[in-house]
Amino acid sequence: MKNNITISDIQKLAIPALISGIAEPILSITDTIVVGNMSENATISLGAVGIVGSFISMLIWVFGQTRSVISSLLSQSLGENKIEEVKSLPAQGVFIIVSCSILIILLTFFNAEGLFKFYNASGKLLDFSVDYFQIRIWGLPFTLFTIGVFGIFRGLQNTYYPMLVAISGTIINIVLDIILVYGITGLIDPMFLKGAAYASLIAQISMAALATILLYTKTEISLRLTLPLNPKIKLFMGMFGNLVIRTIALNITLYFCNAYATKYGDEFIAAYTIAINLWFLVAFIIDGYSSAGTILSGKLYGQKSFKSLIKLSTDLSKIGVLVGVVMCFIGFVFYYPLGKLFNNDVAVLNEFYKIFWIVLIIFPLCSIAFIFDGLFKGLGWMRDLRNVLLFSTIIIFIPSLLIFDYYELELYGIFYAFSLWIIARSIPLIIKFRKTFSILSQKV
Repeated sequence: MKNNITISDIQKLAIPALISGIAEPILSITDTIVVGNMSENATISLGAVGIVGSFISMLIWVFGQTRSVISSLLSQSLGENKIEEVKSLPAQGVFIIVSCSILIILLTFFNAEGLFKFYNASGKLLDFSVDYFQIRIWGLPFTLFTIGVFGIFRGLQNTYYPMLVAISGTIINIVLDIILVYGITGLIDPMFLKGAAYASLIAQISMAALATILLYTKTEISLRLTLPLNPKIKLFMGMFGNLVIRTIALNITLYFCNAYATKYGDEFIAAYTIAINLWFLVAFIIDGYSSAGTILSGKLYGQKSFKSLIKLSTDLSKIGVLVGVVMCFIGFVFYYPLGKLFNNDVAVLNEFYKIFWIVLIIFPLCSIAFIFDGLFKGLGWMRDLRNVLLFSTIIIFIPSLLIFDYYELELYGIFYAFSLWIIARSIPLIIKFRKTFSILSQKV
């Protein structure tokens, strides 16, 4: 079995993973662009998209960790030539997560107003947030199902089919966004913000359907639920639990960002929404290489190819930083056009332009954090990821944000604290990875 991983091997996995990984942020960005340019209530609607998008992204990130767990266990089993032992596991994992998503809908749908008051939303912003959410939330089970299927494909060293699904969903969303938000004269009345929500929902359902078809026609893995439970389900739940705690810590960070931006005013939350959506887009681009790291590190770890693991981490880090620098450069070149793409409100754009440079310069830093996140997921070291996120959120981010808010730095303070959080995430992972595999590689 091949354990000498080349740059070409990385790119073959990373580029399709990159394209598939940006599906969700593109859904959000499309909503943001289309909504931000509406003829009615554009600024308030943009704020609603930001608040709701942040909450739904939180849910997707928390429960979507099934992708990483499934991918890790399948990759390691592939490296050990024991893939038959885990064939029943993905269906059981997907069933658990989809069931959880239905429970979340039941808990949040009728309590949406109270939920978004927690985000400091009020008045029209609150009303718009509730309307948008009560449509978008129905897409959660379909999205989590699709993410689970993506984990299966990635565990089997295949990122091509997830890419096809993602491209299809993105195209459907863009077309429907334009049609449903703006309407077609004489045929369809403009639905404004609700139209954007319906467009995203239909796209999510379509992606789930296509993912199912490809899974059954292109793999030997079935999603038919069988009993008894796979012997590795306990390991699955342990890894998933650690990633859930980690992701909750991550989303506490994003919650505070949203809540403080909303507190500062409508133009601030709108500007923050634009900036964070652009950050999400680049984050998911870099995450393509993180996904390659998850896939390949799991396989190499199963093979006990520790020297190859070290080389993989070095190659991925170099590529990740390069991608981050390129994205940073592109952002500076198109600094002002990017803002105007999302909104034409002068007050919103002024706040956005003040802080966007901070978002750009942290791109290379983000790449290191994401690459090592991916490597640790592939290794199955979810406890370390949990502990690092708890530390960076509780010890670094929250105190920093409170200090910056005290000095009335507004959006500057949010993104300064965010930058420190990114740095605190990466350093401990680098140290542990290098130390562990330097020792193990000498013993082989």
